[in-house]
Amino acid sequence: MLSAGLPQGAVPKLERPGPLRERVYVALLELITTRSLRPGQHLVESELAGHLGVSRQPVREALQRLNTEGWVDLRPAQGAFVHEPTEEEADQLLTVRTLLEAEAARLAAANAGSAGIAALEALCEKGEQAVADGDVDLVVATNAEFHAKVMQLAGNLVLSELAARVDQRVRWYYTPVARQRGKQSWIEHRELIAAISDRDEQRATQVMRAHTEHTRRTYHQRENG
Repeated sequence: MLSAGLPQGAVPKLERPGPLRERVYVALLELITTRSLRPGQHLVESELAGHLGVSRQPVREALQRLNTEGWVDLRPAQGAFVHEPTEEEADQLLTVRTLLEAEAARLAAANAGSAGIAALEALCEKGEQAVADGDVDLVVATNAEFHAKVMQLAGNLVLSELAARVDQRVRWYYTPVARQRGKQSWIEHRELIAAISDRDEQRATQVMRAHTEHTRRTYHQRENG
């Protein structure tokens, strides 16, 4: 059941105003990407509506949109289910992520100033503390913040737009391996900061490529369950 699969307090009642269908969509997408709603989980319209404090109509519209975008599977006579990504889907996305992030790291090394580097260091400290505290949700969120900051420092709007399109799916795939990657991921982030600080474009590219490849391999080697 839905209620058994959601942590207490994971689904706040939606605040108004704003288009209801959009707010329901955003709320459900967040629950999917954070895996509060797990791959393969049955999504019952009436239960979702009750959790979100809305009628079934905006939930139905949100599920249809999520189906179009590949987050939800609508099965005839069975209902809606959170999509279960295949190994090939994950591999394709994480490979594209490697290409985008490696170029972002190179550009960040060329363009980042002291304030940007300080921001990366602060996020790294935040992530390291989250790992030490065993706070997986914060680890995932801070990892996304760190990579988004590198992308911002790159200063290429087209690259940033492309990265934004894959960012939520990266979070989706990263969540189940965040604990396994653990401290090592943030050691690699420190190496990246050093390369960016030294304005070493080649080294920054190499570190980021290796870093994202480690995550891709860990995903494929993860323990399912």
